[in-house]
Amino acid sequence: MTITSPARRDFLLSGSALTIAAAALGSGLAGGGKAQAESLPTAPANAIKALFFDVFGTLVDWRTGVARDAELVLKPLGYSIDWIAFADAWRDQYQPAMEEVRSGRMPYVKLDVLHRRMLQQIVPRFGLEKLEDAALDRLTLAWHHLPAWQDAPAGLARLRQRFLIAPVSNGNTALMCDLARRNDFRWDAILGADMAKDFKPKAAVYLTAVDAFNLEPRQCMMCAAHSNDLRAAAELGIRTAFIARPEERPGAGEDAPRVPVDVVARTTEDLATKLGA
Repeated sequence: MTITSPARRDFLLSGSALTIAAAALGSGLAGGGKAQAESLPTAPANAIKALFFDVFGTLVDWRTGVARDAELVLKPLGYSIDWIAFADAWRDQYQPAMEEVRSGRMPYVKLDVLHRRMLQQIVPRFGLEKLEDAALDRLTLAWHHLPAWQDAPAGLARLRQRFLIAPVSNGNTALMCDLARRNDFRWDAILGADMAKDFKPKAAVYLTAVDAFNLEPRQCMMCAAHSNDLRAAAELGIRTAFIARPEERPGAGEDAPRVPVDVVARTTEDLATKLGA
């Protein structure tokens, strides 16, 4: 759902009207992990007006955040486990759970609901079978408290001066709002799975976001730390920017794109520089 009133969401900037300026892309594709050293040349016919952002891993550190909250919830109850392993095990259920929806085997449910179901699947591995519902509910809210990567708030603020910006995430709207408030992400709208009633990388999630801003795919850019996300967007004609997050998970975080992309950036602030913001 598009949010236009600052009074309705106090993580949006108040006061002046939004200015949308075009930043254009050159014709070459970036890849192989070599970041472009300067802003993209102007090409008005291909002007970018909106930037869409993946959130988990790209803008926020889910691994540290979930591990921290798990310890805060469980340690006072007398549990002592490998908190990082717990976070990893929970995240490992992410794609299989969403595939049940993407395949049509299960109707769409919000990611909060899936996170709770995933949690139920992993608690036996960590000796947490006796946890009461209240503790499980508190654990599920860990995903609402994730910390931003250090560069993300400032980078987004710069980019918003030049473009419309919005999350296009598998997270539901309430989850995205909580992360925005916690981390000072000042979105122009909350887009993604809740609007499309499906999960990335299904085409409907990206195209619903494009339509929400009354734009064409070529006027939008998907920004993410995950090559599969960028591949799916590019197949729809959406431009793509890779943001390196090798620290997302040792051995699994990507430090270079595995697919051709339009821009490679080290951070969100580096992306802002490359897009002239």
